[in-house]
Amino acid sequence: MAGRPVVAAPTGSWRLFEVGCEDAALFAEAHIPGAGYLETCHLEHGPVWNKVPDPALLELLLAKGIRHDTTVLLYGRNTLAAARAAHLMLYAGVQDVRLLDGGFGAWVSSGGELATGAAVAHAPAADFGVDFPAHPEYLMDMRQVKDLMRRDDGVLVSIRTWQEFTGQTSGYGYIEAKGEIPSARWGRAGRDGDVHCMGDFHRADGTMKPAHEIQAFWREAGIHAGQRNTFYCGTGWRASLAFFYAWLMAWERISVYDGGWCEWSREPEHLAAA
Repeated sequence: MAGRPVVAAPTGSWRLFEVGCEDAALFAEAHIPGAGYLETCHLEHGPVWNKVPDPALLELLLAKGIRHDTTVLLYGRNTLAAARAAHLMLYAGVQDVRLLDGGFGAWVSSGGELATGAAVAHAPAADFGVDFPAHPEYLMDMRQVKDLMRRDDGVLVSIRTWQEFTGQTSGYGYIEAKGEIPSARWGRAGRDGDVHCMGDFHRADGTMKPAHEIQAFWREAGIHAGQRNTFYCGTGWRASLAFFYAWLMAWERISVYDGGWCEWSREPEHLAAA
């Protein structure tokens, strides 16, 4: 922001966005200077909170001035919201997507300057610059998940709490069914009873644990880079963060099952096998 040299500085234009879920009022009270604002309800929709159709996603990115070659820096008061946006941008084909480690909390704790008022509005982009989406393999629907379950090299990775994984709770007030998708391996999340916590992946300050620590507990569960890994959770936020961390680790065959347990559990025949 100050124009000083930084490691891996963007080589072209860049945009900074706070991502929130109905947090526009909080954004107006205090945000990182120069930030735009992205609302998660413009990225996903109920009742199972899958991503919006591709034309709507493309329209949103272009309206925010985002092309495939725009560096996008994201943060959130809840890092999971920013991760949801990051995954969908990578799916779309944005080549350089970054998360502020520790999110808004880390910025405030470091004494970072804060601004008030309206979000920065960037000039719309005329076109995305490449075919859209450029990486459809980063997102799976239910049919594709069922195909994956029949493959020898495909693994479903549940990014849910232990209580969710073992069927003690659904994790959500709006999801009645308890259980897990058959054959899923537990990729961990955070403390029981809190679907916004990713404590197994984060230090106490909310920043990412070293990659080797995350890979170690994944390896114990049979989750590694040599197979096709599809992450999922309840509705996509926690899975998106796990995906992003695997992407940072240069794992190649990774994706997110968009519907997660919310969508899967709505099919009666699935519950008998959960």
